[in-house]
Amino acid sequence: MKTAGSPTLTPPLRQDIAERRGLARDTVRDLAAVAGLVLLVALWLSGPGGLGLDHVLKASLVFGAGAWLVWRGRLAHPHARFGPANRVTLARLGAVALMAALVGEALPRPPLDSMPAAAWWLVVAATFTALLDAVDGWLARRSGLASAFGARFDMETDAAFTLVLCALVIQSGQAGPWILASGLMRYAFVAAALVWPWLSRPLPPSKRRQTVCVVQITTLIACLGPVVSPLLATGLAAISLALLTLSFAIDVRTLARQRPTPPET
Repeated sequence: MKTAGSPTLTPPLRQDIAERRGLARDTVRDLAAVAGLVLLVALWLSGPGGLGLDHVLKASLVFGAGAWLVWRGRLAHPHARFGPANRVTLARLGAVALMAALVGEALPRPPLDSMPAAAWWLVVAATFTALLDAVDGWLARRSGLASAFGARFDMETDAAFTLVLCALVIQSGQAGPWILASGLMRYAFVAAALVWPWLSRPLPPSKRRQTVCVVQITTLIACLGPVVSPLLATGLAAISLALLTLSFAIDVRTLARQRPTPPET
């Protein structure tokens, strides 16, 4: 029996609430699972891997910050499940957190050729993380769970991955601090959109943009290879930065042409 004044939920509203709760449970489960994996790998690296407990703390903090953003962003996810594609992206975020925690550690630190095995393991881990980027989009389309949330999650993970790779390239002595421009360009673009809102307007899908992103990440990973000299790494990084700058310039020009014209007074 309903009490007087109690709200009556229509079936669509009940379904929406149930879907939101299901998504929340799904998201918490996946976040907890990847957080556990990150913690286990970080603990292993702090012991047998030779890194200190500060690596565990840094990896946990980086992943925790990313997980908090994912939890907040889930409200824009239109499906009742977190989805396999987002799980893959979440795994990539965990790998990025573990690599980000290497910044400031004894691994890697110049000269890389004094510890080739460790350097190669880093290259392998970064390559595997990059390859997973080709999986999440395919999974999203195959499962019918593609969404703007998933696309944004994937893009922001790529941006964080690029920034971390830039920092590791600098730490390895393969290029100068200028390479950080590659990792910070996305964030500078977002910051500029706060001043000029027309920069936040949606852009159409672009093969050019996707290709430049792949080239950028691939080049940074190659720069970490022990067989790549600092001179060659610097040249490769400079070329990829020029391509990235050109790609952003094209997008800015496109958005500038689409901005609304102020009315004449």
